[in-house]
Amino acid sequence: MSGKGAPELSVKNCGDLRVAVIAAQWHTEVMDGLVNGALRALTELGIDEPTLLRVPGSFELPVVAKVLAGRGYDAVVALGVVIRGGTPHFEYVCQGVTQGLTQVSIETGVPIGFGVLTCDDEQQALDRAGLEGSKEDKGHEAVTAAVATAATLRSVSEPWR
Repeated sequence: MSGKGAPELSVKNCGDLRVAVIAAQWHTEVMDGLVNGALRALTELGIDEPTLLRVPGSFELPVVAKVLAGRGYDAVVALGVVIRGGTPHFEYVCQGVTQGLTQVSIETGVPIGFGVLTCDDEQQALDRAGLEGSKEDKGHEAVTAAVATAATLRSVSEPWR
């Protein structure tokens, strides 16, 4: 859900969902913006007691997401930022995180909100972090997408009336 063409999601009756947010610790300013956007979205959705956990970096997000998905959470949101450097490290981390979070979601059936910024430079990350002056709020978007997906899954698992 990025920039032009992003859907307008309307999520209702989701206050009882158990949602966890996992946030990496690298790039403090960007991460603070992502976390604040995620928590604001949860409040707007009526989810008053989310779990918030911090991990060292983005590479650690999938393993914690897998454990939380197995502990009864209806949705998990992964927040992180990886900024391109001069080595292939960027590609390895981005690929590992993306594949890991996708695998967790598919294996567990728990939606994983993908709020991991993969940027060429710090300015791109700041523009997406939901800070004052940012163009986008990816923390907010990741929560909304995960909760909307959890609500959809709940609607197909409940008996039709």
